Amino acid sequence: MDESQAAPSPRKKLYIETVGCQMNVLDSELVVARLREDGYELTDRISEADTVLFNTCSVRQLPEDKVYSALGRIKHLKQTKPDAQIGVLGCMAQKDQAEILKRAPHVDVVIGPGQIARVAELLKQAREERTPQVAVSLARNAGSRLTVVDSFESYDPLREPSMRPSPFQAFVRVMMGCDKFCTFCIVPSVRGPEQSRSPESILAECRMLASQGVREITFIGQTVNSYKYRSGDGRNTRLSDLLSAAHEIEGVDRLKFLTNYPNDMTDDLLQAVRDLPKVSRYLHVPVQSGCDDVLRRMKRNYSVALYDEMMARIRETIPGHSISSDFIVGFCGETEESFQKSLRLLERSRFKNSFIFKYSTRPGTKADSLYPDDIPEEVKKRRNNDLLAVQTIISQELNREFIGQEVEVLVEGPSERATRGLPERGPIPLLVGRTQCDRIAVFQGAERLIGKLVKVRVVDATQVTLFAEPVIFEEPQALDQHGRVKLPGLPIITV
Repeated sequence: MDESQAAPSPRKKLYIETVGCQMNVLDSELVVARLREDGYELTDRISEADTVLFNTCSVRQLPEDKVYSALGRIKHLKQTKPDAQIGVLGCMAQKDQAEILKRAPHVDVVIGPGQIARVAELLKQAREERTPQVAVSLARNAGSRLTVVDSFESYDPLREPSMRPSPFQAFVRVMMGCDKFCTFCIVPSVRGPEQSRSPESILAECRMLASQGVREITFIGQTVNSYKYRSGDGRNTRLSDLLSAAHEIEGVDRLKFLTNYPNDMTDDLLQAVRDLPKVSRYLHVPVQSGCDDVLRRMKRNYSVALYDEMMARIRETIPGHSISSDFIVGFCGETEESFQKSLRLLERSRFKNSFIFKYSTRPGTKADSLYPDDIPEEVKKRRNNDLLAVQTIISQELNREFIGQEVEVLVEGPSERATRGLPERGPIPLLVGRTQCDRIAVFQGAERLIGKLVKVRVVDATQVTLFAEPVIFEEPQALDQHGRVKLPGLPIITV
């Protein structure tokens, strides 16, 4: 057999594990896309992998502990496959590169979030030089702070569809970094200062995703509503302007954005959510605490009164909205009175859901150097559970208000509940979708509905799920090129 007839080289196998926020999920998609071009294919079995990557988070201690535990367990891979490579990516890599190599010397590459476009190059270099490769973003002093220097100049928008939440949903990064410097947060140290991406490049990426069949795009940034881009001709583009432009892209039916900062929840943005039909009426706006004293120690730069005023503007401007939030319990110096103020804010705000975290000190943050971590763990746990109990009641009450209503959902795929003992009525599978205000709905429907907008009627609800049935017509309806029923008003799919 001559060389032209030789069998192609087997593709290298890649295993990647991601923890943390939506930024990390997107980073992993970009990494996999780049490595596919370098001859890799994905595997879900570590034992089969030629390269194992952990994309990490440093916001809390628990994710870091899990990574070190995984690195310890995987050490044996080097013994059975000496040429296998192990890499640590993301925020933990940026913050603790020396510590990672000290605790796990078998790691081959340590790559910060601003350097992930170089992953293929660095894996090759580590293989050739037989020495670990470290690539983190340079840092500079900004007054008394050390900030990471990154830019969108090296940003590579090459995408990997198999890594997305579903084939019909995708994240698009519109900004990186953060300038808020909350005392509890490590993000500015590992992802650098706020930088907004040009609207032209964002919209080009959105059009590319639409051509791949993506129906829902979520703009992401550490404080996404702080987005502001000044063009060379002096024009300023706000997030509301970006949403208006993306709203015109053919094939995109849903637009979302997160996470938001209370001070930057401007009226023009709320009006865009109200007036643009494709924009989800769902906002995630962390509050962290309902006590002004705690907010000052956190350096959140807003008061409870400002947050309440923002909530009032949302209620006044956006009919049918839903809001979720974040809370930290047990922050340094949080008294019982301070915690009760958080409970009362939760009760009057009536969030769709809340993400509640027990405070854990993070080395490198201002809180770690300024304040003692003085709240006992059992108190943190009790406050966490108390907030969660109130939120559970509110979530159930809000969801039960949907019973009897007809809502539109984007069908994401088969429901996991189908494998968790939820009884099915007949052979039709259970599907899961999300409403325009980001509520999860489960209903029975044919698999051909996946990826389409469907109108369903809610028949029951728990605190996390709407149970529904499709709206059915007597006669089958013709579908247009986007899978929608050719009827005026809301698109309705028959089963």
